Amino acid sequence: MARYRMKQRLISIGEDYTIEDERGQPVYKVDGKVMTIRETFEITDMQGREVVTVREMKIAVRDSMKLLRGGETIATVRKALISPFRDKWIVDVEGGDDLVVKGDILDHEYEVERGGKTVARVSKKWFTLRDTYGIDIQPGQDDGLILGVVVAIDEMVHDPDEKK
Repeated sequence: MARYRMKQRLISIGEDYTIEDERGQPVYKVDGKVMTIRETFEITDMQGREVVTVREMKIAVRDSMKLLRGGETIATVRKALISPFRDKWIVDVEGGDDLVVKGDILDHEYEVERGGKTVARVSKKWFTLRDTYGIDIQPGQDDGLILGVVVAIDEMVHDPDEKK
């Protein structure tokens, strides 16, 4: 299982930061692009190779973000239309099984599921620092895809320019 560590609400336009492994070693870099029409975040490994790019969709019926790899869309993240008891997000994965994200998104306590099985968990409970949360990803998953989903949801939920 892969465990990553992120800081809460560090995602903002133009802000760069790293995603660390459970030992506190940087493993990915997130580069928030300032001079773009759409909010864009590039996640790269420490050697600068693209893992996934998260790009806001400005012309959409409801909030959504595209995840790209090599310029091609690999998934679209969007809030579910109806989720009466808790937050629910849908991730339409191109050419694969879709993901469902459920739980308390604002407090970073949620799960990512594929076919009814949990493939990742996001939680603050693992850390003593208030502004830090962890992401556990099951073996055999596309870590870049899951991290892109977390970045996209965090940006859509906590974007101060949007009315949620």
